[in-house]
Amino acid sequence: MEKTEFIIEIKGASVMLDGQRVLDNFSWQVKNGEHWFILGPNGAGKTTLVRMLMGYVWPLFGAEVKVMGQTYGSCDLSILRKKIAWVSPFLQTWIDSRRTAIEMVISGADATIGLFRKARETETKHAMELLSELACADIAEHSFEKLSSGEQVKTLIARALFCKPELMILDEACVHLDISSREFLLDSISRLAKKRHGPTILYITHRLEEILPGFSKGLLLKKGHVIGKGDRSEILTPSRLRDAYGLEIQLASTPDGRYWLLPPDAKAVWS
Repeated sequence: MEKTEFIIEIKGASVMLDGQRVLDNFSWQVKNGEHWFILGPNGAGKTTLVRMLMGYVWPLFGAEVKVMGQTYGSCDLSILRKKIAWVSPFLQTWIDSRRTAIEMVISGADATIGLFRKARETETKHAMELLSELACADIAEHSFEKLSSGEQVKTLIARALFCKPELMILDEACVHLDISSREFLLDSISRLAKKRHGPTILYITHRLEEILPGFSKGLLLKKGHVIGKGDRSEILTPSRLRDAYGLEIQLASTPDGRYWLLPPDAKAVWS
C-alpha cells in the first residue's frame, strides 16, 4: 500500500449501539509517524473508536473512514487488518489458551488468533527475535494459559509486530498488570515509539500515568464527543481533564515527562 500523509482520516462518524449514540459526529486525522494517546472516562467511546478502526462496527450513512488511504466500505478489510496491529485484553477471550506463546506470535502472519498450520522455519526465527526484544524468549514453548498477565501482553505485542504493521493500537494494554510488569511494558512501548521506521501508535487508556513522553498528540473523549485533540501540552491540563472527568484536580510531572493526578490540596515532591 502506498503511504499517504494521513494514516487515519475520519469525517463525521456517528455510531449507534443498542439504540444509543456512542460516537457523535466524530472527525479526526492522524499523520503517519505520529503517536497519539486516547484518554477518557468509562463510556467515552474509546473502545467503539477502536472497533470502528478495525472494521467491527460501522458508522451511520454519510461518514467517511479511511485508514492507510483505504476507504472503508470499498476496500478488502482482511488485507488491511494485516497492517493494523491490535493489542487488547479483549483478544484474550478469543484465544485457545493451550496454544504456545510462539504459536501465538506466528499467528500474526495470518491475522488469526492462534496458528492453524505448520510454522515455517523463517517464521519461527522471526518470532523468537521478537520475543527476545521483549525479554521473554524463555516463554516461547509455554502454553498461553501458563503465562503471567505481563507475559501474555508481551506475547500479544510480539504477535502484533510480526507483520511489521503500519498502525499499532494498544487498547488498555496495562490494565491487568502489576506495577513492575506495567513499567517494563511501558519501557518496551517507549523504545518501539522511538524506532525510526516503526508503526504509528495509538495508546488507549484512562490512566494518566501510563501516557509516555513519546506520545506527543492526544485525543480526549467524553460520552462520544471530542473534548480536546491536538498537542500533548494542550490536552494534559487541569481544565481539560476537569471537563472530561468532572473532578477538580491538579497535575504533577516527573523529571522524565510523565504526569500523575493529584488531589486538589496535595503537593508533589519528586526526588
